[in-house]
Amino acid sequence: MNTIPSLTKEAITLLQNLVQTPSLSKQEENTARILYDFLEKNCAEVNRIKNNVWVKNLHFDEGKPTILLNSHHDTVPANSGYTRNHYDGNIEDGKLFGLGSNDAGGALVSLLSTFLYFYSKENLAYNLIFAATGEEEISGTDGIELLYAHLPKIEVAIIGEPTQMEMAIAEKGLLVIDCIVTGKAGHAAREEGENAIYKALKDIQWFQNFQFEKVSDLLGPVKMSVTILNAGLQHNMVPEVCTFTVDIRINELYMHEDILKIITENTSCSVLPRSTRIKSSSIPVSHPLVQSGISLRRKMYGSPTTSDKALISCPSLKMGPGDSARSHSADEYIHLAEIEEGVKIYIKLLENIL
Repeated sequence: MNTIPSLTKEAITLLQNLVQTPSLSKQEENTARILYDFLEKNCAEVNRIKNNVWVKNLHFDEGKPTILLNSHHDTVPANSGYTRNHYDGNIEDGKLFGLGSNDAGGALVSLLSTFLYFYSKENLAYNLIFAATGEEEISGTDGIELLYAHLPKIEVAIIGEPTQMEMAIAEKGLLVIDCIVTGKAGHAAREEGENAIYKALKDIQWFQNFQFEKVSDLLGPVKMSVTILNAGLQHNMVPEVCTFTVDIRINELYMHEDILKIITENTSCSVLPRSTRIKSSSIPVSHPLVQSGISLRRKMYGSPTTSDKALISCPSLKMGPGDSARSHSADEYIHLAEIEEGVKIYIKLLENIL
């Protein structure tokens, strides 16, 4: 029988194994194998698509709605500030150290343990699917986006990320656009040409000053920042072309298409979106999963950081053990007590609705 203490102990051992195994984005083959082998010992049928591993609960019923429990097993590269081996996985003073331990290894093994707790239970109100996916750190196309198309219909998802077990019920989307302003080349010493930089200034000032009408209670206003500017070939030549890049963080009240329409109506530059994949997302406060969290006194907030929430179409709740402030930091760690708490709260969260 899977008890919470035994599941927590196994989760910590598994996390040590994962941390000790390099798993940079697009290079997660070995951690995918570890997760596959671990699940194969506990579940009847395990599936793998590239570096994404997933499994259904034992009594999966196609007539019931399905909850997805998802987190990622890829990591960013270790930063230069590390003072210890970033793959050590050592436990000291109640902390498990290593790259990916906090983001998002703690959430990953806690969700996996939660899934195993319910795996063989009968007469659940929902099906459960656990999925460990790759490429989250680069928003890659071979991670959750690839897997999601192969899964049964998902009613709602819990996305495991370090949130101190609070509930991120909304998340900002990302839109990056490249803007092109065209003038006319000429000699700088004579009254020739049309300076593309001067033409661009008007549009740049618009991006700096424009305020979108809809402001989210959770995520605040849409934020636009001009972050890259390029123009000119030499000092005595009036530049014919000026290009600049705008980073746009979108609240849940706008779609990418809405933002692009407003921009094109108010600027003279040519606008080329790099991608419209990273969408803003939200889950209603009235959703049973959120209400369950409220009953457990979990706080709600809007997250400024992106996750795999952006790449799936169902309502989703971002929640997990660990602290986002530790993500991508030197000497990354997670408290063992955070994993223990994570497993307990995840189980209670689901028990209320299962």
